[in-house]
Amino acid sequence: MNSCSKPAPNQEHLASVSEFRRDPLNGGWVIIATERGKRPSDFGSVRNERKPGPCVFCSGHEWETPPEVLAFRSPESTPDAPGWTVRVVPNKYAAVGINARLDRNMDNLFDSMTGIGMHEVVIETPDHDANLCDLSVDHIASVLAAYQDRARVMMDDVRIEYVQIFKNWGSVAGASQEHSHAQIIGLPIVPRFVNEQIQCAQAHRTATGRCLLCDIVREELARKDRIVKATTDFVAIAPYASRFPFEVHICPRRHESDFIDASEELLHGMARILKEVLFGLRIALIDPPFNFMIQTRPRVAPGGRWSHPDEFHWHLEIIPRLTQVAGFEWGTGFYINPTPPEQAAQFLRDVLIPIQLVGQS
Repeated sequence: MNSCSKPAPNQEHLASVSEFRRDPLNGGWVIIATERGKRPSDFGSVRNERKPGPCVFCSGHEWETPPEVLAFRSPESTPDAPGWTVRVVPNKYAAVGINARLDRNMDNLFDSMTGIGMHEVVIETPDHDANLCDLSVDHIASVLAAYQDRARVMMDDVRIEYVQIFKNWGSVAGASQEHSHAQIIGLPIVPRFVNEQIQCAQAHRTATGRCLLCDIVREELARKDRIVKATTDFVAIAPYASRFPFEVHICPRRHESDFIDASEELLHGMARILKEVLFGLRIALIDPPFNFMIQTRPRVAPGGRWSHPDEFHWHLEIIPRLTQVAGFEWGTGFYINPTPPEQAAQFLRDVLIPIQLVGQS
């Protein structure tokens, strides 16, 4: 059987305005498919389906979880009983465990190590039906303080090199429980994605003497078109090379290397802007499933690879789960985003209080 391969069709007549954008934070590439131009209403099939309570995370069901390791509760209440506002427990189905010796095995090309680490759940409210953005600013600040406290405890273990704080909201985003919660995992290695961010930050500091994310924040504030919200201490940005529609990063405006070191005042400011941004996403996208991650500095070892304490600038990344990662993304490492971040930022600004760029007249 004869076969022949035809040349690719001439597509000059097509009005293709897609754009490749390089992410300055990690060096990855994203395709902004502007000709698709998806608006919030175009994602209408993506909904966060909820099941009614109660569940194991509800008040009165404390006996169904492992014993708490931290709780903010009323003075008259007792551990592992009602009366709490935020509660942290070990993950019953932990991905890693702390009661092991850190062993590494290298067999020619195959490298492995013991699955050591810490895995905890932060139950953010006793109310089964509450979304994080439904909580008061003070309550959200307490949630952030719980994240910070447990991350600090994990980093006190010399075997832990990095702590990942993350939240899955909705089954599409990987949440196995409907009740609002986050997870914290302490790892014995620095994740590849964090390594990539640090390498880009190191290269930028070597070239300019400045922090990469600080420069990005200044540039975005000057341009304004990708700003979702700005306050005295924080800025919420739809990143230039957004991997996903309506992706938002919340960054301290001043240089802050480690989330563990954030002051109580800064956490309160973070709680306020996080509440507003999550509320905006809920209104614009009708309560979408989402993930968020706090990216912070790994362990700093004197004379080691991460010896500069200011290489990193901590921030929180929010990713609504509106599209699926498919074969092209897995095969190339490129993401295709059908909603330009400039457009996403405008939609979110429209549902929030009119933006006030502090210090930017």
